[in-house]
Amino acid sequence: MTREYLKKATLTAKSDASEVHETVKTILDDIEAGGDAKAMEYAARFDGYEGNILMTEADIEAACALVPEKLKSDIRFAHDNVRRFAELQKGTTTDVEMEISPGFVAGQKVIPVDAAGCYVPGGRYSHIASAIMTVTTASVAGCRSITACSPPRPGVGVAPAIVYAAHICGAHNILAMGGVQGVASMTFGLFGLPKANILVGPGNQFVAEAKRILFGRVGIDMIAGPTDSLILADKDADAHIVATDLVSQAEHGYNSPVWLVTDSRDLAVKVMDLVPGLIDDLPELNRENAFAAWRDYAEVIVCEDREDMAACSDEYAPEHLTVQADDLDWWLDRLTCYGSLFLGEETTVSYGDKATGTNHVLPTSGAASYTGGLSVHKYMKIVTWQRATRDGSRPVAEATARISRLEGMEGHARAADVRLAKYFPGENFDLSADG
Repeated sequence: MTREYLKKATLTAKSDASEVHETVKTILDDIEAGGDAKAMEYAARFDGYEGNILMTEADIEAACALVPEKLKSDIRFAHDNVRRFAELQKGTTTDVEMEISPGFVAGQKVIPVDAAGCYVPGGRYSHIASAIMTVTTASVAGCRSITACSPPRPGVGVAPAIVYAAHICGAHNILAMGGVQGVASMTFGLFGLPKANILVGPGNQFVAEAKRILFGRVGIDMIAGPTDSLILADKDADAHIVATDLVSQAEHGYNSPVWLVTDSRDLAVKVMDLVPGLIDDLPELNRENAFAAWRDYAEVIVCEDREDMAACSDEYAPEHLTVQADDLDWWLDRLTCYGSLFLGEETTVSYGDKATGTNHVLPTSGAASYTGGLSVHKYMKIVTWQRATRDGSRPVAEATARISRLEGMEGHARAADVRLAKYFPGENFDLSADG
């Protein structure tokens, strides 16, 4: 099928990976060797902050008191939605067991990780919603220690609304520290905190690289790149709403890709005409980000029909996928690669980003082709167990011994042999690998 690119990206969402890697590795190594003092040194250098690193109860109360009641109500509304959706998700994974064969029982057990570290961005924008998304899901999962970490501002500290959100959502500790030093402090268990078993939450390229380097010694939700969004729209879509939704996501950052995929050239042209004016109407910082993202990373693609539109979307595997087209059930059944799906004009990525209950920590840079986003399940280990009677272990032992010998693993075979000899004395078993 032929696709027409009315607008083609001139850049892709990649950073100078080698330079970032070396910088981050140096900081991590310094902090691991130097502990609290070295972390505080980097905090003073990068955050320009000299207040309490680990916020006290008094610090938290004072910050919460600065949050207007209307905003507190909105945060509680969003938290309630995220909590209830996480509880629904948790209910889909339970402890189970089954009798594999007579006398042999196997099962699974779901166990939350002990300590979670939740990174909440607070540099360019104060990501209140990220505190809600990460801390709430960790709390519902049952983590016994939850630390929220967010960059402080000089003379202010962590944004009060972030403190309030993290506090009411269940954070046991709030760390006033950003960037690599914040991630390192949670991982290494600095400032009297337990070592994190998992790190979650979005961040800039340095935070993402720190999580990449540390993965293995600590779990992570994902390695996130710049946020990206794709809209599938047909001829009946509202061009102004489509354009507004594209711009709303482009404001995330200068390198945040947005894509429009449509089977209507007329709609595509209308949207492209509308976007510049909508960008110009934004506040300065938002305008600069959206302008650069639209100029360098945005694409507008015209496809032959809706099947080609769906195929194109699956190839991009966007973090956020919006459908503004007829027959929403068809799209829901057909689409397979996305972080989160928004069906119809009546919902939008902004809803999911802030308040609907589904999580906004999602796979970027095509990772939605193989993984989903943050959920209560990310904090939970699904482990297995087994037990058997002696009679129940007999056929398993025989099969294990023969398979092991065929593989050349004699030690494994003998672990089965000794049980057969003990449980069934005097009996002869054919335990060779021969046919």
